Amino acid sequence: MAEKVWKFDTKAQRLKYRVLREVAREAWRDNLTYEALADIPMRIAPGKVPTMRCCIYKERAILGERIKLAMGGDKQNPNVIEVIEIACDECPSSGYEVIGVCRGCLSHRCKAVCKQGAVTFDSNHVAHIDKSKCIECGMCAKACPFGAIINHKRPCEMACKVNAISESEDHSAQINNDKCIKCGACVYQCPFGAISDKSYILDAIDIIKKSDNNKNYKVYAIVAPTVVGQFNYATLGQGISGMKQIGFFSVVEAALGADMVALKEAEELAEKDFLTSSCCPAFVDYVKQNFPELAEHISHNYSPMAVLAKWIKQHDDNCKVIFIGPCTAKKDEYKKEGVREWVDCVITFEELQALFAGRDLDIAQLEESSLSNASYFGRIFGKSGGLSQAVKQALKEQNTQFEVNPVICSGIEECKIALLKKKKGVLDANFIEGMACLGGCIGGGGCITHSPKVAVEIEKFGKMQKGISISESVSKAKT
Repeated sequence: MAEKVWKFDTKAQRLKYRVLREVAREAWRDNLTYEALADIPMRIAPGKVPTMRCCIYKERAILGERIKLAMGGDKQNPNVIEVIEIACDECPSSGYEVIGVCRGCLSHRCKAVCKQGAVTFDSNHVAHIDKSKCIECGMCAKACPFGAIINHKRPCEMACKVNAISESEDHSAQINNDKCIKCGACVYQCPFGAISDKSYILDAIDIIKKSDNNKNYKVYAIVAPTVVGQFNYATLGQGISGMKQIGFFSVVEAALGADMVALKEAEELAEKDFLTSSCCPAFVDYVKQNFPELAEHISHNYSPMAVLAKWIKQHDDNCKVIFIGPCTAKKDEYKKEGVREWVDCVITFEELQALFAGRDLDIAQLEESSLSNASYFGRIFGKSGGLSQAVKQALKEQNTQFEVNPVICSGIEECKIALLKKKKGVLDANFIEGMACLGGCIGGGGCITHSPKVAVEIEKFGKMQKGISISESVSKAKT
């Protein structure tokens, strides 16, 4: 019978998952030997005919690099996003180039505006650009009446809205760690899967195994509400049962942490009159790196993940907490001061599926477990606009006479516009809801699928708790 897996958007994601699954399988067996790991590329690419690359040897070499990332990646590189250089050789070089619609006109406006002498013409009067001289100012493209000069960018460069990706001397992509906000947009958009987030799946397995069925300490899973849009062959309840079967003591909604944050953030906003959200770690990094003068306005509340993990550990001093969600930036956040004391590991949904498959567990055969920790507003917190709704509701429940006028930013480009307006004193809003990914957390780089149906599923999931207020959700948890 064919293996049941969640439906991935791309084959590149599926390949990444297959490597994670095999690494997880060997880890569950206590068999992370050189021989076992060396056999993984042979299992995934067993034939003599290549299916992904020019030859089977290159395929297996790339798989070897993927195994390293599945095991935590380059320990010398502090970034959670890495480039597999050997896999990054199929995209053409970036920069301005002349395409076939050049008519070899007489005016030669492209050459006239080029101050670097980078534009020349062949015997047929067709323009050419000398990349060694071009400074990519774009003047030639603007001057061409036929639109025959285009600025070609690689998919990863186009996906990165903070200009952290460039082309190295050997023509592979390279990431500027000082600019990167770890949002994972490049990970999802790379057609070859040559950019990937490091996996801490081995850390998660180690935590679970050392708990000895929760006898030595309890292992809690905090699960982001986006999970409801990721299942395609089993129910959410069966997924919760699966988590408990592989060794989690309890599964708690990250939405409960969102309820806690909403109450505190509402109080802070009313006190300060202006605030930017703090739940998206990629957005927080973006503000600190690009608008340091506005960093003081970032909410002093930690993200729902950190707040809930802290609450769990304060109520159970002998436990470990693993966060499971759609966000690659969380893998960076949990290692920061003020968070690492509470969160022990972060994995994505595809890594959760690999944990199941590594144990040969078909969650579709399990009975359902319930999940009812949060309010409607906590559950929609990660969807664009949901955070603002939650803050409005929290102010209402607290009887605070303060009117929220939010600007909802879906993606870094919208965040940039709002922050620039605030910097110039022309922003007509008192709350910036900043989400680095399009659509909010539902567009996270660690999502299995970015289908529009995810937003619909989250809304339905939220409405299951429609009768519970934010305050009631938090009060119920504390009792």
